[in-house]
Amino acid sequence: MARVLVIEDDPDIRDAVEVLLSMSGHVVRLCAAALDGLRVLASWPPDVVVLDLNLPDLDGATVLRRIRAASAVPVVVATARGAESEMIRLLRAGADDYVVKPYSAEQLEARIAAVLRRGAGSVAATLTLGGLELDPQARVASLDGVPLQLARLEFDLLAYLMQRPGKVVARRQVLDDVWGAEARSLETVDVHVTWLRRKLGERAAAPRYLHTVRGVGIRLSAPGDAG
Repeated sequence: MARVLVIEDDPDIRDAVEVLLSMSGHVVRLCAAALDGLRVLASWPPDVVVLDLNLPDLDGATVLRRIRAASAVPVVVATARGAESEMIRLLRAGADDYVVKPYSAEQLEARIAAVLRRGAGSVAATLTLGGLELDPQARVASLDGVPLQLARLEFDLLAYLMQRPGKVVARRQVLDDVWGAEARSLETVDVHVTWLRRKLGERAAAPRYLHTVRGVGIRLSAPGDAG
């Protein structure tokens, strides 16, 4: 039995998938929009996500990037875009498998079973950097053993940077990957970096983990690591 999060805007497909997966013993949560799905992902960590690409609020490829910024959960993409180049792009972006619409319920069940078998026996890695520890699945983080009280986007930002230790990431790239269609402006990144820095107990003038590289971007590195 697995916990399956289905993000799909077509009600007929949602209902059919729920019936099939429930009959197979899985626990299913359904979402009709991307942002609802991301909220469920944060509060109800699934074992696998079935993600439609054509959603009413965010493009599915953007949702995939958002999921990958915070979680290692397997993602099966359901798409009507059957071109090989599109499939390669999605797999490189972090999808674990895909089904092309129209697909049978049995085919989807087989894909889900395959990604679950590939992940059997493995546990989503806890990210560690110096005294920082972050569990993407449980969405908890700590610094030197002390839990960090992070808002959703602060957590997403920290997880994104911890997956790229020592790498300078452009603010525009951070905005696109972490905020996606919710993005407002580059100042959004600056504000959240400031808030996150305070949670880490440091100042811009004396950074320990979170470094702003003027004119380039943001870098997260352990104290003492060369930048």
